[in-house]
Formats: sequence, C-alpha cells, structure tokens
Amino acid sequence: MPSSAPWVLLALAAVGGLIYLLQPVLGPFLFAALLAYLGDPLADRLEARGLGRTGAVVLVFLALSLALSLGLLGFLPLLVEQLRELLQRLPGALAWLESSARPWLEHRFGLALPSLESAEVNALLREHWQSTGQLAGQVLRSAFASGAAVLGTLATLALVPVVTFYLLRDWDRLIAQIQALLPRDLERVLTPLARECDEVIAAFLRGQLLVMLALGTLYAVGLALVGLDFALLIGLVAGLASLVPYLGLAVGLVLAGGAALFQGGDPLMALAGVGAVFAVGQTLESMVLVPWLVGDRIGLHPVAVIFAVLAGGQLFGFTGILLALPVAAVIAVALRHAHEPYLRSRFYGGQQDREG
Repeated sequence: MPSSAPWVLLALAAVGGLIYLLQPVLGPFLFAALLAYLGDPLADRLEARGLGRTGAVVLVFLALSLALSLGLLGFLPLLVEQLRELLQRLPGALAWLESSARPWLEHRFGLALPSLESAEVNALLREHWQSTGQLAGQVLRSAFASGAAVLGTLATLALVPVVTFYLLRDWDRLIAQIQALLPRDLERVLTPLARECDEVIAAFLRGQLLVMLALGTLYAVGLALVGLDFALLIGLVAGLASLVPYLGLAVGLVLAGGAALFQGGDPLMALAGVGAVFAVGQTLESMVLVPWLVGDRIGLHPVAVIFAVLAGGQLFGFTGILLALPVAAVIAVALRHAHEPYLRSRFYGGQQDREG
C-alpha cells in the first residue's frame, strides 16, 4: 500500500463527516454539480469545434435552462390536472372494484375478499383530502408569513443556475487541479480508477436518464394514442421506474392495465393497446436505447441501485439520494479492482498459502 494511502483515507473520512454536517445546505450545490457533469461532454465537443469555453458553456447552459423550463411549463400543469382528475375518480374506481372486480375474483379463484363499503371509503377519502388541504394551507401560510423563509427559499433556488454555470465553465480546470494535488504515489493508481469510475457514472447518469426520458415520453404518447386516461401520469411513473431494469415495464403494465379496465369500453381492445405500447417500449429499450445510450459498462446490479438510493436517502436525506449512485459506482469499480488482489492475498489463501 502506498505510504500516503492512510492520509487519503483520513481525508475521505473528513469529507464524509463534512457532508453529514452540511447536508442541509448541500442540496443546491450537488444538484448544480450534477447538471454541470451532465453538460460537460457537450461543452467539450463544442469547444473542440473551435468555440471558446465560455461560449460553449453559455450555449449548453441555455439549452439546459430551456429544457427544464419547457418541462416545467409544458408538463407540470397537465400533470397537476391529471392528479386532480385521478383524485376525483378514485371513489368511482373503488365502487367498480366492489361491484365488478371483487365478485369476478371471488368466482374465478374461489377467494373470500373483504367488502369495500363505498360510503365509508368516500367519507375516509373526504376526511383525508380535507385534512391534506388544511395542512397544505397551514404550510403555505407559515411559509409566506416569514419573509426571511421566502427569501431564503428563493435564494437557494437562484443558487442552482449560478453554481451550475461556474462549475460548467471551470469543470476541466477543477478536475486537473484535483489530479495535480494527489500524492504522486497514489496518482498513478487513482487516475485509471477515476477514469473507469467516470465511465460507469456517465453510463448510468447520462445514459439511464436519457433512457428514462425516452421511455416516459414513449409510454405517455403511446397510451394517449390508444385513448387511455391518465396517460401522462402513468408514462411519467413508468419512465421513472425504468431506473431499475424491467421495473418500469411491470409498474406501467399494472397501472395502465388497471386504468384500461376501469375506463370502460371494450376491455380486450384497451388491454391489447396497452400491451402493444409496452411491447414496443420494451423492444426499443433492449435493442436500441440501452445499447446505444448506456452500453455494457455500467456494472451496477439493479438490487444495488435500489439499495444505494434507499440507503442514501435514509442516511443523508436528499443529499444522500443525489450522492447514492455515484458512490455506488465508485464502490463497484473499487471492488472489481480489489477482487484479484484479494484472491492472491494470504488472507484468502489461509493455511494453504502459508504452507506453500
């Protein structure tokens, strides 16, 4: 082990402690760093074509800002409207489950399912809806009652584009400075590892985010074309669930199939349309999107992805969620490189190694 390795481990422990202590204020900076990391390759390509770094960063920054603004202005009102409509239709869905789905399941499978009393369920929904509305009103009133809280929230939101711009402009310089500060006996070891970690993180973050966006869009448009209500909401949920392979397909089929049955009309035609949409999405994901956008460099098992996100959120909140996947990718690369030395070690060989 290089002589400076203990100091590096101590520095990593200190950084982890600082992250834990500063997590309430790190969210905007980490989100800005994520945006800068996603936009840096495009800025590098523009810079390689003769555009100055500042000009390339301005173009990338404007493209990111335009994409986020269009997403918020274009889809957020539709999403809110579909959520409101879903809440209004929920009592009717429960009544359909009581009158149609429950008798069919009992007759088909010989089950004794508990009865849903629509009046009680409706009263419960109204009670919780009213309490939720009262709670939201109290939160909004308390938030706007404090001018300092409003200014603090606005300042935090304003930090994201500012920090993103400066990080994106100086990204390559910051990486070079960090590499120059590494101890020389560790630099030769850590630089190849850092490159491999960057490949894994880039493949997951840039590639998988694009896959999720493409699948969410495809599911939403396809379900809307077959006449399914709540197409945007179901497509969004299925696209987000595509973070884990095949989970988006399973979640989307269950939600869209249930919506198709409850919607009325010919259920077989509705289910056939839903199946066709998700069959096309799964085919494109496995044959086009994942090979083209992600490739085979990711090296993260789906279970590891789920555990990393949940563990990061449990330990560090929103900051931990942002850091979970990069940290998991780095750990995966480190374990992959440590596998062969471990097999050659005396610890693994035990008594046979000592006798040999």
